[in-house]
Amino acid sequence: MKKKTSRRHRQDDRDTMRPEYDFSRAVRGLTAARYAQGSNIAVIDPEVLDVFPDGAKVNQALRALAPVLREQRRAVSKRRTA
Repeated sequence: MKKKTSRRHRQDDRDTMRPEYDFSRAVRGLTAARYAQGSNIAVIDPEVLDVFPDGAKVNQALRALAPVLREQRRAVSKRRTA
């Protein structure tokens, strides 16, 4: 038969910090603003890393491609409504 533990006892166990976690030099809210902005992360496949070595190159390529994709989208939506 299992020994029942009280809800209060389980709550105490969750709130106990292990001694190996040292937050004495932590800064509260250090990355909160960046986290609030959100982010979109894309993982680049290894075979295209030579073309896109960093995020700036990826953004540059996407900015060049975006007008073409927008125009395609407009053309498709015009065909659907016509």
